[in-house]
Amino acid sequence: MAKRVLAAVGCTSAGWGIVFAAIAGLVGSIAAAGEQKESALPLGVRPNIVLIITDDQGYGDLSCHGNPILKTPNLDRLHAASVRFTDFHVSPTCSPTRCALMTGKHEFRSGVTHTILERERMSLRAVTLPQVLKSAGYTTGIFGKWHLGDEPEYQPDRRGFDEVFIHGAGGIGQTYPGSCGDAPGNRYFDPAILHNGKFVKTRGYCTDVFFRQATQWIEQQRGRKPFFAYISTNAPHEPLIVPEQYERLYAGRVPEKTAKYWGMIANIDENVGRLLDQLKHWGIERETLVVFMNDNGGTNGCKIFNAGMKGQKGSMWLGGTRAASFWSWPGKLKPGDVDRLAAHIDILPTLAELAGAQIPAEAGPLDGRSLVPLLANPSADWPDRYLITHVGRWPKGVVIDDFQYVRAAIRNTNYSLVFTSPKDKPELFDLRNDYGQQKNIAEEHPEVVARLKEQYDRWWREVRPCLDFNEAAQGPPINPFKKLYWEQFPDERPASAASAASQ
Repeated sequence: MAKRVLAAVGCTSAGWGIVFAAIAGLVGSIAAAGEQKESALPLGVRPNIVLIITDDQGYGDLSCHGNPILKTPNLDRLHAASVRFTDFHVSPTCSPTRCALMTGKHEFRSGVTHTILERERMSLRAVTLPQVLKSAGYTTGIFGKWHLGDEPEYQPDRRGFDEVFIHGAGGIGQTYPGSCGDAPGNRYFDPAILHNGKFVKTRGYCTDVFFRQATQWIEQQRGRKPFFAYISTNAPHEPLIVPEQYERLYAGRVPEKTAKYWGMIANIDENVGRLLDQLKHWGIERETLVVFMNDNGGTNGCKIFNAGMKGQKGSMWLGGTRAASFWSWPGKLKPGDVDRLAAHIDILPTLAELAGAQIPAEAGPLDGRSLVPLLANPSADWPDRYLITHVGRWPKGVVIDDFQYVRAAIRNTNYSLVFTSPKDKPELFDLRNDYGQQKNIAEEHPEVVARLKEQYDRWWREVRPCLDFNEAAQGPPINPFKKLYWEQFPDERPASAASAASQ
C-alpha cells in the first residue's frame, strides 16, 4: 500500500460547525495530497458510485437497526449486502455534514458553522469530492439537496458536478434573509427544480422526482464513463408531508407526526429498492458501489426510536451524530460489520482511492482517512482517533470564543467528553459500557478528562482562524433562487418583489 499520512490542519477559508479531527501524529489512511499511489485501483477496477444521503433520518429509523415498528425492507436488503460501519458519525445538522462529506475536512475549515445566514456557504477555495472524481475520468451528477450556498458561484455546477438537479436552501420551499432560499412557493408535490441552470416544473412527490431523474441520468451514463450519482433527498426533513398511502402504513399505531415521518422514510425505502433493482436489470450491479447514509440524528419534535442513544438532530450527543453507513459492491466487498470509529470526513479519501483519483495538492491536508483497508478487512490496523463535534449555530455578532465550550464534544473509541456550556463542568462517558451516555464518570477519571480537553483545546486553537470568513458576510436583498425563478417566469413575480429588487 502507498505510504499514508494523517492530516489535520489548515483552513480552506473559514468556518466549521461540527468537527472530526484525527489524533495529531497518528498514522492515518489517506494518501497525502499529490502523493503518488503504488496501486491506483486497490480493488482492481474503478466502480460506478451511487451515494445516497437522507435528510433528518436518524440511526434508529431503520428496521435493520432495531426499530420495532418502522419497516424498511429495501434498505434492510442493502444493509444485508453491505460492509456496515456501526460506529460511523456525521455532524448534527445538514450543511455541516454535507460540507465535511464534500471536502474530507471538518466543515468549520470551509466556513460552514450553520445552515442559514450565509454560514452554510462552503468556501470557494475548497476542493470537492466531485472535482476529485472528475480528475479520474468520472462524470458527476447531483439530485436533490445541495445546501452549501445558493449564490451562483457556490452552486454545484461550479463545484464539480456535470449534471445538476436541485432545490434551493436547506429544504423545499424554505426561504431566509440573504442568499439561502428556494424557488418561491415551492412544495413537496410538483416542485420547481433547478436543472442545469433552468427551472423545470416537475410532477410528483419530491423524493420520487429526485430518484426518477437520477435513474434516468444513470441509464444515460452506463457503459460510458464511470459515474458518480449523488442522490441527496429532502425527505424526511420537516415539514412532514408525504403521499397518503405511506402515512397510512403507520397511522393509528404511532402519533400523527411520527406516522408522517416514517411514511416519508417508507417512500425513500421504496425508491432505493427500485434503484437497486434497476442497477441489476441493467447488468451494472457488480460494477457499481452503492453507499447509503443519513446526515444527522432524527428530526426533533417527533417521537422516534433512537437505538438507546441520547440526543437527536442538532445535538452533540451520540444520538445527534451516529449514522448509518452501508457500502455495497457485489463481488468486491464482503458483507459484514466494522466496529472501528469512522466518519463522514472519510468518504472523500475513500472514494478517491477506490476511483484511483489523486487528491490535488491545493486541497491541503485532509481530516479524513480512507476506509479502504476496513472495506477489505474489518480487522485491519486502524489507529485510534479523536472525533470532535461542535454544533455551532451561535448568533451573529457575538464573541465566537464565548462558544468554544457550548454544545460540543470530543471522543475516541473508548470515551466521550461532552461540553454543554462554559459554566458547567464537562461530562465524561465510558462508551464501551455506556453508549447511551447516562453515567458521568468525570470525577473518577480526571486524567482522561484532562487528556481529552487538551486535544479539544488544541483543535479549537487550530480552527479558530477559520471561523470569521462567513460571519460578516452580507447576503443579497433577494434570494438568488427567487431572482432566477422570476426571471424565467416573470408573470409569477409579485409587484412587491419587483419593487424591492429595484431599490
